[in-house]
Amino acid sequence: MTQGRPLLNRRLAGFGTTIFAEMSALAVRTGSLNLGQGFPDTDGPDEIREAAVRALRDGLGNQYPPGPGVPELRTAIADHQLRRYGLTHDPDTEVLVTAGATEAIAAAMLALLEPGDEVIALEPYYDSYAACIAMAGGTRVPVTLRPDRDTGTFRLDLGELRAAVTPRTRLILLNTPHNPTGTVLTREELAAVAALACERDLLVVTDEVYEHLVFEGEHIPLASFPGMRERTVSISSAGKTFSFTGWKVGWVTASGPLVSAVRTAKQYLTYVSAGPFQYAIAEALRLPDSYFDSFRADLRRKRDLLGDGLRAAGFEVYRPRGTYFITTDITPFGEKDAYAFCRALPERCGVVAIPNSVFYDDPDAGRSQVRFTFCKKDDVLRQAVDRLRGLAS
Repeated sequence: MTQGRPLLNRRLAGFGTTIFAEMSALAVRTGSLNLGQGFPDTDGPDEIREAAVRALRDGLGNQYPPGPGVPELRTAIADHQLRRYGLTHDPDTEVLVTAGATEAIAAAMLALLEPGDEVIALEPYYDSYAACIAMAGGTRVPVTLRPDRDTGTFRLDLGELRAAVTPRTRLILLNTPHNPTGTVLTREELAAVAALACERDLLVVTDEVYEHLVFEGEHIPLASFPGMRERTVSISSAGKTFSFTGWKVGWVTASGPLVSAVRTAKQYLTYVSAGPFQYAIAEALRLPDSYFDSFRADLRRKRDLLGDGLRAAGFEVYRPRGTYFITTDITPFGEKDAYAFCRALPERCGVVAIPNSVFYDDPDAGRSQVRFTFCKKDDVLRQAVDRLRGLAS
């Protein structure tokens, strides 16, 4: 304490060590299999790794790259959006490269919010959302995705979303495919969100980092709906699609004025990052469709391997339609507290998972939910399933 004040800015009060750092440290300390934090245990394509090595050797990006990102990557991002979704973007004014999607979200919140603005976010939500909104002085307004046991997934209540909008609402922070639930919003749901945003003159920031990991249904960018091109900030990244999460290459696509606003904030965060990796990801985005199809099929198979194993072990399993996470419920074990369950799980069977309760404003809404990731080697998933079977005995 100095001058009678806490050292930490009051906006960040309550934001301590992330649950991912805590649980990953627990995995290391106990020698457990880490199905908590969402990072693959194998690298992505060899040719993309070699592209990064070639960039390093050729002196590409070893010094400060351009603030908005290297032209090769910005062009590749624009081409990707056009080829995949029919969205046209000017690489020079409507594309911004960031230090992963997390920085893109932070820059968007800092750029677009004034203190007191309300931000609607779907919960459970990725933990950085709450911190980024708080740092920008905004007020988080949760709309809860609720389990639907008939469909085996989580659903958005569009009436609840509409009711959450007030005169103070500035933007909606939308994540689809959704982490941690694996929900993929349907065309009808997205159309309703778009209509609401236009009706109430709202901005929308979309986190689409799992865009290439949709197992059932399809990924449809909100920016493609009528009236949304000029009010949507679309965010994605390379880490989840190409399995190089440590490179931290993300991007923003939006109209020129929106990108200009986000860039103004971003330039005072990292300014630039990942120089040589930007050239490699430019090549990655131009990989043939067969890469994306094979990648998705492999993760779908891993989803089923782990999901079937968790179900056999006694968990109630919600079948994810996208991402690489499975949400489960632990009440069949007579357990109610997911955080306590996850803290004890490494000692009980040598597996680490994440309690979903930390992703809710009201922890009771997800008190009995536990998230596992399946972006691991097959033998790791099989070992984890074998260990978890012991919980029911």
